[in-house]
Amino acid sequence: MTRLDGRVALVTGGARGIGRAVCAAFAREGARVAVADKRKVDARTTADALSKRGLAVAMDVTDLLSILDGVGAVEVAWGGIDILVNCAGIFNMASLDKITYEDFRRQYDVNVGGTIFVCQAVVPLLKKRGGGVIINFASQAGRRGEANVTVYCSTKAAVISITQSLALELAQFNIRVNGIAPGVVDTPMWDHVDSQFAEYESKALGQKKREVGQAVPIGHMGTPAEIADPCVFLASDEARYITAQTLNVDGGNWMS
Repeated sequence: MTRLDGRVALVTGGARGIGRAVCAAFAREGARVAVADKRKVDARTTADALSKRGLAVAMDVTDLLSILDGVGAVEVAWGGIDILVNCAGIFNMASLDKITYEDFRRQYDVNVGGTIFVCQAVVPLLKKRGGGVIINFASQAGRRGEANVTVYCSTKAAVISITQSLALELAQFNIRVNGIAPGVVDTPMWDHVDSQFAEYESKALGQKKREVGQAVPIGHMGTPAEIADPCVFLASDEARYITAQTLNVDGGNWMS
């Protein structure tokens, strides 16, 4: 028996990076995994790699109809959902004088609204199952402020708060809600992050990425698999008495 045998998981932002690693880890542990992403081709590639355990689902977490259509497709295909992982997220830097309303709105719509409204769509299916698990992806940036990253940091702090509130609201339905706060992780997103730090801190491309990796107490940037494995734990019955927590998976960058 594997830890997630027979369960159905929906992973938003599942096509690439950490989301892709979570999908692979869940499938290895026996789950059927719906790879939900607005990148349709990448979602299909990720799902195909899981063979019969994978299902590609087109989903834009900022579009309520797209969310409902995606969740409905999973229910039609597999009868319901047991595990939801909210991994979809975006990052952008801007000093206070350069923050635009459009960028503010976009980051909040994806990182915060996406988390709330995908939960809203999936929770009725979890209730039908008699319970389930929600895992929200925050960030070490949600634990502390960072210069020139006001909007992103605040969205991830909001995800931690959402996790706590929903855990208390949904405990009566046997639904556990936890979060993961990754540190610096070597994904395609970090190439984007590095290029923005290069602009704001006058660094050469790649320099910030090397610096943050060297500064991690455990000695290196995380890999997507190193984030996915704790996600499997939180989704499993081994974590059955854990809810309302956000686990730091960051090589020792932040202590709480």
